[in-house]
Amino acid sequence: MRNAATYIKSWFGRFDAVTYRRPDPWLWLPAAVLLLLGLLMVLNTTYFLGIEKKGDAFHFFKLHLAHIVAGFVILILLSQFSLAGLRRIVMPLFIVSVVMLALLYVPGLGLMKGGARRWLRLGPVIAEPSELVKFALVFFLAEFLSKRQERIREFKHGPLAVFLIVGPITLMILKQPDFGSTVMIALILFAMLWAAGARWQHLAVAGSGAIGLLVFQAVAKSYRMKRLTTFLDPWSVARGAGFQLVQSFIALGEGGKWGVGLGAGRQKMFYLPEAHTDFVFAVVGEEFGLIGAAVVVALFLVILFRGMRIAHDEPDPFASLLAVGLTALLSIQALINMSVVIGLIPTKGLPLPFLSYGGTSIIIAMAALGALLALGRRPAVR
Repeated sequence: MRNAATYIKSWFGRFDAVTYRRPDPWLWLPAAVLLLLGLLMVLNTTYFLGIEKKGDAFHFFKLHLAHIVAGFVILILLSQFSLAGLRRIVMPLFIVSVVMLALLYVPGLGLMKGGARRWLRLGPVIAEPSELVKFALVFFLAEFLSKRQERIREFKHGPLAVFLIVGPITLMILKQPDFGSTVMIALILFAMLWAAGARWQHLAVAGSGAIGLLVFQAVAKSYRMKRLTTFLDPWSVARGAGFQLVQSFIALGEGGKWGVGLGAGRQKMFYLPEAHTDFVFAVVGEEFGLIGAAVVVALFLVILFRGMRIAHDEPDPFASLLAVGLTALLSIQALINMSVVIGLIPTKGLPLPFLSYGGTSIIIAMAALGALLALGRRPAVR
Protein backbone atom coordinates (compact mmCIF):
# COMPACT_ATOMS: atom_id res chain seq x y z
CA MET A 1 0.00 0.00 0.00
CA ARG A 2 2.80 2.39 0.84
CA ASN A 3 4.51 1.70 -2.50
CA ALA A 4 1.24 2.28 -4.35
CA ALA A 5 0.69 5.57 -2.51
CA THR A 6 4.23 6.65 -3.28
CA TYR A 7 3.74 5.85 -6.97
CA ILE A 8 0.50 7.81 -7.14
CA LYS A 9 2.02 10.77 -5.34
CA SER A 10 4.99 10.71 -7.69
CA TRP A 11 2.64 11.62 -10.51
CA PHE A 12 1.54 14.66 -8.58
CA GLY A 13 5.14 15.24 -7.57
CA ARG A 14 4.85 17.16 -4.33
CA PHE A 15 7.87 16.06 -2.36
CA ASP A 16 9.84 19.29 -2.16
CA ALA A 17 9.53 21.87 0.62
CA VAL A 18 7.50 24.40 -1.28
CA THR A 19 4.20 26.19 -0.81
CA TYR A 20 1.56 25.65 -3.48
CA ARG A 21 -0.85 28.46 -4.25
CA ARG A 22 -4.59 28.04 -4.04
CA PRO A 23 -6.51 27.55 -7.30
CA ASP A 24 -6.41 30.79 -9.28
CA PRO A 25 -9.85 32.47 -8.98
CA TRP A 26 -9.14 34.49 -12.13
CA LEU A 27 -9.18 31.18 -14.01
CA TRP A 28 -11.84 29.06 -12.34
CA LEU A 29 -14.41 31.77 -11.56
CA PRO A 30 -14.90 32.94 -15.20
CA ALA A 31 -14.98 29.30 -16.34
CA ALA A 32 -17.52 28.43 -13.63
CA VAL A 33 -19.80 31.27 -14.72
CA LEU A 34 -19.50 30.16 -18.36
CA LEU A 35 -20.29 26.55 -17.40
CA LEU A 36 -23.37 27.60 -15.43
CA LEU A 37 -24.54 29.78 -18.31
CA GLY A 38 -23.86 26.86 -20.65
CA LEU A 39 -26.07 24.58 -18.53
CA LEU A 40 -28.89 27.14 -18.76
CA MET A 41 -28.41 27.49 -22.50
CA VAL A 42 -28.33 23.74 -23.13
CA LEU A 43 -31.53 23.24 -21.11
CA ASN A 44 -33.01 26.24 -22.89
CA THR A 45 -32.09 25.20 -26.43
CA THR A 46 -32.64 21.43 -26.21
CA TYR A 47 -35.96 21.30 -24.37
CA PHE A 48 -38.11 21.05 -27.50
CA LEU A 49 -35.39 19.18 -29.38
CA GLY A 50 -35.38 16.51 -26.69
CA ILE A 51 -39.16 16.12 -26.94
CA GLU A 52 -39.03 15.79 -30.72
CA LYS A 53 -35.98 13.52 -31.01
CA LYS A 54 -36.07 11.44 -27.81
CA GLY A 55 -39.46 11.97 -26.22
CA ASP A 56 -37.69 13.41 -23.15
CA ALA A 57 -37.37 17.17 -22.76
CA PHE A 58 -34.32 16.76 -20.49
CA HIS A 59 -32.48 14.07 -22.49
CA PHE A 60 -29.75 16.32 -23.88
CA PHE A 61 -29.48 18.32 -20.68
CA LYS A 62 -28.84 15.17 -18.65
CA LEU A 63 -26.18 14.02 -21.12
CA HIS A 64 -24.53 17.44 -20.99
CA LEU A 65 -24.58 17.40 -17.20
CA ALA A 66 -22.98 13.93 -17.20
CA HIS A 67 -20.22 15.18 -19.49
CA ILE A 68 -19.59 18.15 -17.21
CA VAL A 69 -19.31 15.82 -14.20
CA ALA A 70 -16.79 13.66 -16.10
CA GLY A 71 -14.91 16.78 -17.15
CA PHE A 72 -14.91 18.09 -13.58
CA VAL A 73 -13.30 14.87 -12.31
CA ILE A 74 -10.55 15.22 -14.94
CA LEU A 75 -10.18 18.92 -14.12
CA ILE A 76 -9.66 18.18 -10.42
CA LEU A 77 -7.13 15.44 -11.16
CA LEU A 78 -5.10 17.53 -13.60
CA SER A 79 -5.18 20.58 -11.35
CA GLN A 80 -3.26 18.56 -8.73
CA PHE A 81 -0.43 17.56 -11.06
CA SER A 82 3.03 18.97 -10.55
CA LEU A 83 5.11 20.07 -13.52
CA ALA A 84 6.84 16.69 -13.47
CA GLY A 85 3.45 14.99 -13.50
CA LEU A 86 2.29 17.05 -16.47
CA ARG A 87 5.49 16.11 -18.30
CA ARG A 88 4.88 12.41 -17.67
CA ILE A 89 1.57 12.40 -19.51
CA VAL A 90 2.89 14.06 -22.69
CA MET A 91 3.78 10.93 -24.67
CA PRO A 92 0.94 8.67 -23.39
CA LEU A 93 -1.55 11.42 -24.23
CA PHE A 94 -0.01 12.02 -27.65
CA ILE A 95 0.11 8.31 -28.56
CA VAL A 96 -3.46 7.62 -27.40
CA SER A 97 -4.83 10.59 -29.37
CA VAL A 98 -3.07 9.55 -32.60
CA VAL A 99 -4.18 5.92 -32.20
CA MET A 100 -7.79 7.06 -31.67
CA LEU A 101 -7.52 9.23 -34.77
CA ALA A 102 -6.30 6.24 -36.80
CA LEU A 103 -9.08 4.01 -35.43
CA LEU A 104 -11.63 6.25 -37.12
CA TYR A 105 -10.87 4.41 -40.34
CA VAL A 106 -11.40 0.95 -38.84
CA PRO A 107 -14.75 -0.47 -40.02
CA GLY A 108 -17.25 -0.63 -37.19
CA LEU A 109 -15.40 1.90 -35.03
CA GLY A 110 -15.46 5.11 -37.06
CA LEU A 111 -18.91 6.66 -37.44
CA MET A 112 -20.09 8.70 -40.42
CA LYS A 113 -22.40 11.62 -39.65
CA GLY A 114 -23.30 14.32 -42.11
CA GLY A 115 -20.71 13.07 -44.57
CA ALA A 116 -17.84 13.31 -42.06
CA ARG A 117 -15.97 10.55 -40.23
CA ARG A 118 -15.21 12.34 -36.94
CA TRP A 119 -16.67 10.10 -34.24
CA LEU A 120 -15.26 6.94 -32.71
CA ARG A 121 -17.41 4.30 -31.05
CA LEU A 122 -15.73 2.69 -28.04
CA GLY A 123 -18.37 0.41 -26.58
CA PRO A 124 -21.16 2.63 -25.18
CA VAL A 125 -18.99 5.75 -25.52
CA ILE A 126 -18.79 7.92 -28.64
CA ALA A 127 -15.74 10.19 -28.71
CA GLU A 128 -14.40 12.82 -31.11
CA PRO A 129 -10.64 12.12 -31.45
CA SER A 130 -9.82 15.48 -33.07
CA GLU A 131 -10.71 17.24 -29.80
CA LEU A 132 -8.27 15.04 -27.88
CA VAL A 133 -5.64 15.51 -30.60
CA LYS A 134 -5.73 19.30 -30.18
CA PHE A 135 -5.27 18.93 -26.44
CA ALA A 136 -2.49 16.33 -26.81
CA LEU A 137 -0.63 18.40 -29.41
CA VAL A 138 -0.44 21.33 -26.99
CA PHE A 139 1.38 19.08 -24.49
CA PHE A 140 3.58 17.53 -27.17
CA LEU A 141 4.57 20.88 -28.69
CA ALA A 142 5.34 22.35 -25.27
CA GLU A 143 7.73 19.46 -24.57
CA PHE A 144 9.19 19.37 -28.09
CA LEU A 145 9.81 23.11 -28.38
CA SER A 146 11.09 23.53 -24.82
CA LYS A 147 13.91 21.11 -25.60
CA ARG A 148 14.92 23.12 -28.68
CA GLN A 149 15.17 26.59 -27.17
CA GLU A 150 18.75 27.07 -28.36
CA ARG A 151 17.98 25.92 -31.92
CA ILE A 152 14.44 27.21 -32.38
CA ARG A 153 15.65 30.12 -34.51
CA GLU A 154 17.06 27.67 -37.04
CA PHE A 155 14.33 26.74 -39.51
CA LYS A 156 15.56 23.15 -39.89
CA HIS A 157 15.59 22.39 -36.17
CA GLY A 158 12.59 24.55 -35.23
CA PRO A 159 9.55 25.11 -37.47
CA LEU A 160 10.46 22.49 -40.10
CA ALA A 161 10.88 19.72 -37.52
CA VAL A 162 7.51 20.60 -36.00
CA PHE A 163 5.74 20.71 -39.37
CA LEU A 164 7.08 17.27 -40.32
CA ILE A 165 5.53 15.80 -37.15
CA VAL A 166 2.28 17.73 -37.00
CA GLY A 167 1.66 17.79 -40.77
CA PRO A 168 0.58 14.13 -41.20
CA ILE A 169 -1.70 14.36 -38.16
CA THR A 170 -3.30 17.51 -39.54
CA LEU A 171 -3.85 15.83 -42.91
CA MET A 172 -5.62 12.94 -41.16
CA ILE A 173 -7.99 15.41 -39.52
CA LEU A 174 -8.52 17.25 -42.81
CA LYS A 175 -9.40 13.94 -44.47
CA GLN A 176 -12.34 13.35 -42.06
CA PRO A 177 -13.09 16.14 -43.16
CA ASP A 178 -12.74 18.58 -40.25
CA PHE A 179 -11.61 21.91 -41.67
CA GLY A 180 -12.31 23.81 -38.44
CA SER A 181 -10.05 21.64 -36.28
CA THR A 182 -7.35 21.84 -38.96
CA VAL A 183 -7.43 25.62 -38.77
CA MET A 184 -7.38 25.48 -34.97
CA ILE A 185 -4.29 23.24 -34.92
CA ALA A 186 -2.50 25.54 -37.36
CA LEU A 187 -3.25 28.62 -35.24
CA ILE A 188 -2.17 26.93 -31.99
CA LEU A 189 1.00 25.67 -33.68
CA PHE A 190 2.00 29.14 -34.87
CA ALA A 191 1.14 30.70 -31.50
CA MET A 192 3.39 28.24 -29.69
CA LEU A 193 6.21 28.58 -32.24
CA TRP A 194 6.09 32.36 -31.85
CA ALA A 195 6.10 32.03 -28.04
CA ALA A 196 9.04 29.61 -28.26
CA GLY A 197 11.10 32.25 -30.07
CA ALA A 198 10.94 31.16 -33.71
CA ARG A 199 11.97 33.82 -36.25
CA TRP A 200 9.03 35.77 -37.61
CA GLN A 201 10.48 35.43 -41.11
CA HIS A 202 10.29 31.64 -40.82
CA LEU A 203 6.76 31.87 -39.47
CA ALA A 204 5.75 34.21 -42.29
CA VAL A 205 7.06 31.82 -44.96
CA ALA A 206 5.48 28.79 -43.28
CA GLY A 207 2.27 30.71 -42.67
CA SER A 208 2.03 31.66 -46.33
CA GLY A 209 2.37 28.00 -47.26
CA ALA A 210 -0.25 26.95 -44.71
CA ILE A 211 -2.67 29.65 -45.87
CA GLY A 212 -2.13 28.57 -49.48
CA LEU A 213 -2.91 24.96 -48.57
CA LEU A 214 -6.02 25.93 -46.59
CA VAL A 215 -7.27 28.16 -49.41
CA PHE A 216 -6.74 25.33 -51.89
CA GLN A 217 -8.68 22.96 -49.64
CA ALA A 218 -11.43 25.56 -49.26
CA VAL A 219 -11.95 26.03 -53.00
CA ALA A 220 -11.35 22.38 -53.91
CA LYS A 221 -14.55 21.25 -52.18
CA SER A 222 -17.83 22.65 -53.47
CA TYR A 223 -19.48 22.74 -50.03
CA ARG A 224 -16.57 24.74 -48.58
CA MET A 225 -16.71 27.15 -51.51
CA LYS A 226 -20.44 27.52 -50.91
CA ARG A 227 -19.75 28.37 -47.25
CA LEU A 228 -17.31 31.07 -48.36
CA THR A 229 -19.69 32.68 -50.85
CA THR A 230 -22.56 32.36 -48.37
CA PHE A 231 -20.53 34.10 -45.67
CA LEU A 232 -19.91 37.04 -48.04
CA ASP A 233 -23.62 37.51 -48.79
CA PRO A 234 -25.90 35.22 -46.75
CA TRP A 235 -29.01 37.24 -47.59
CA SER A 236 -28.77 36.28 -51.26
CA VAL A 237 -29.41 32.64 -50.28
CA ALA A 238 -31.40 33.25 -47.10
CA ARG A 239 -33.68 30.26 -47.79
CA GLY A 240 -30.77 27.98 -48.67
CA ALA A 241 -27.10 27.89 -47.69
CA GLY A 242 -27.34 31.24 -45.90
CA PHE A 243 -30.28 30.23 -43.71
CA GLN A 244 -28.26 29.47 -40.57
CA LEU A 245 -26.26 32.69 -40.62
CA VAL A 246 -29.33 34.79 -41.40
CA GLN A 247 -31.20 33.21 -38.48
CA SER A 248 -28.18 33.99 -36.28
CA PHE A 249 -28.36 37.64 -37.36
CA ILE A 250 -32.09 37.68 -36.59
CA ALA A 251 -31.46 36.28 -33.11
CA LEU A 252 -28.79 38.87 -32.36
CA GLY A 253 -30.99 41.64 -33.75
CA GLU A 254 -33.99 40.56 -31.69
CA GLY A 255 -31.85 40.65 -28.56
CA GLY A 256 -30.99 44.32 -28.87
CA LYS A 257 -29.19 45.80 -25.92
CA TRP A 258 -30.75 43.92 -22.99
CA GLY A 259 -32.25 40.82 -24.65
CA VAL A 260 -35.75 39.37 -24.67
CA GLY A 261 -35.20 37.46 -21.42
CA LEU A 262 -34.09 33.97 -20.46
CA GLY A 263 -36.28 31.39 -22.18
CA ALA A 264 -38.18 33.99 -24.22
CA GLY A 265 -36.09 33.67 -27.37
CA ARG A 266 -37.77 32.18 -30.45
CA GLN A 267 -34.86 31.32 -32.74
CA LYS A 268 -34.01 28.20 -30.72
CA MET A 269 -37.44 26.78 -31.59
CA PHE A 270 -36.21 25.05 -34.76
CA TYR A 271 -35.48 28.33 -36.59
CA LEU A 272 -31.74 28.42 -35.84
CA PRO A 273 -29.92 25.17 -36.74
CA GLU A 274 -27.35 23.97 -34.17
CA ALA A 275 -28.67 26.44 -31.59
CA HIS A 276 -27.34 24.23 -28.78
CA THR A 277 -23.86 23.66 -30.27
CA ASP A 278 -22.11 25.91 -32.79
CA PHE A 279 -24.59 28.80 -32.57
CA VAL A 280 -25.36 28.90 -28.85
CA PHE A 281 -23.77 32.37 -28.71
CA ALA A 282 -26.57 33.66 -30.96
CA VAL A 283 -29.13 32.47 -28.40
CA VAL A 284 -27.13 34.19 -25.65
CA GLY A 285 -27.29 37.39 -27.71
CA GLU A 286 -31.02 37.05 -28.28
CA GLU A 287 -32.01 36.34 -24.68
CA PHE A 288 -29.39 38.42 -22.84
CA GLY A 289 -28.75 41.05 -25.49
CA LEU A 290 -25.57 42.91 -26.31
CA ILE A 291 -24.78 43.26 -22.61
CA GLY A 292 -24.98 39.51 -22.02
CA ALA A 293 -22.88 38.74 -25.09
CA ALA A 294 -20.30 41.31 -23.94
CA VAL A 295 -20.12 39.64 -20.52
CA VAL A 296 -19.37 36.28 -22.20
CA VAL A 297 -16.61 37.91 -24.26
CA ALA A 298 -15.22 39.57 -21.12
CA LEU A 299 -15.11 36.24 -19.26
CA PHE A 300 -13.10 34.66 -22.07
CA LEU A 301 -10.78 37.68 -22.08
CA VAL A 302 -10.14 37.22 -18.36
CA ILE A 303 -9.14 33.59 -19.01
CA LEU A 304 -6.96 34.71 -21.93
CA PHE A 305 -5.10 37.39 -19.98
CA ARG A 306 -4.70 35.20 -16.92
CA GLY A 307 -3.35 32.33 -18.98
CA MET A 308 -0.87 34.62 -20.71
CA ARG A 309 0.17 36.03 -17.32
CA ILE A 310 0.94 32.52 -16.10
CA ALA A 311 2.97 31.88 -19.26
CA HIS A 312 4.86 35.18 -18.83
CA ASP A 313 5.71 34.59 -15.16
CA GLU A 314 6.67 30.93 -15.54
CA PRO A 315 10.48 30.44 -15.63
CA ASP A 316 10.29 26.85 -16.92
CA PRO A 317 10.12 26.75 -20.76
CA PHE A 318 7.84 23.69 -20.85
CA ALA A 319 5.39 25.19 -18.36
CA SER A 320 5.39 28.56 -20.11
CA LEU A 321 4.74 27.04 -23.54
CA LEU A 322 2.09 24.73 -22.11
CA ALA A 323 0.27 27.73 -20.63
CA VAL A 324 0.41 29.49 -24.01
CA GLY A 325 -0.96 26.45 -25.82
CA LEU A 326 -3.76 25.72 -23.36
CA THR A 327 -4.82 29.37 -23.29
CA ALA A 328 -4.75 29.48 -27.09
CA LEU A 329 -6.80 26.27 -27.26
CA LEU A 330 -9.61 27.86 -25.24
CA SER A 331 -9.45 31.48 -26.41
CA ILE A 332 -8.84 30.96 -30.15
CA GLN A 333 -11.68 28.47 -30.40
CA ALA A 334 -13.97 30.89 -28.55
CA LEU A 335 -12.91 33.70 -30.88
CA ILE A 336 -13.55 31.61 -33.99
CA ASN A 337 -16.96 30.45 -32.77
CA MET A 338 -18.16 33.94 -31.87
CA SER A 339 -16.76 35.37 -35.11
CA VAL A 340 -18.77 32.80 -37.07
CA VAL A 341 -21.96 33.64 -35.17
CA ILE A 342 -21.70 37.37 -35.89
CA GLY A 343 -20.69 36.78 -39.52
CA LEU A 344 -17.04 37.83 -39.46
CA ILE A 345 -15.70 34.53 -40.85
CA PRO A 346 -17.18 31.50 -42.68
CA THR A 347 -18.79 28.69 -40.71
CA LYS A 348 -16.19 26.38 -39.14
CA GLY A 349 -18.25 23.95 -37.05
CA LEU A 350 -16.37 24.57 -33.79
CA PRO A 351 -18.22 24.60 -30.43
CA LEU A 352 -17.97 27.45 -27.95
CA PRO A 353 -15.87 26.23 -24.98
CA PHE A 354 -17.83 25.76 -21.73
CA LEU A 355 -21.14 26.88 -23.31
CA SER A 356 -21.92 24.60 -26.24
CA TYR A 357 -23.55 21.21 -25.84
CA GLY A 358 -21.02 18.48 -26.43
CA GLY A 359 -19.33 15.38 -25.11
CA THR A 360 -15.65 15.27 -25.92
CA SER A 361 -15.47 19.03 -26.49
CA ILE A 362 -16.72 20.01 -23.02
CA ILE A 363 -14.51 17.41 -21.33
CA ILE A 364 -11.42 18.63 -23.20
CA ALA A 365 -12.21 22.28 -22.37
CA MET A 366 -12.37 21.38 -18.68
CA ALA A 367 -9.20 19.30 -18.95
CA ALA A 368 -7.41 22.30 -20.47
CA LEU A 369 -8.64 24.46 -17.59
CA GLY A 370 -7.45 21.84 -15.08
CA ALA A 371 -3.94 21.82 -16.56
CA LEU A 372 -3.90 25.64 -16.51
CA LEU A 373 -4.95 25.60 -12.87
CA ALA A 374 -2.07 23.22 -12.14
CA LEU A 375 0.35 25.69 -13.72
CA GLY A 376 -1.26 28.55 -11.80
CA ARG A 377 -0.68 26.65 -8.55
CA ARG A 378 3.03 26.25 -9.24
CA PRO A 379 4.95 26.64 -5.99
CA ALA A 380 6.27 29.91 -4.73
CA VAL A 381 9.85 29.20 -3.57
CA ARG A 382 10.42 29.98 0.11
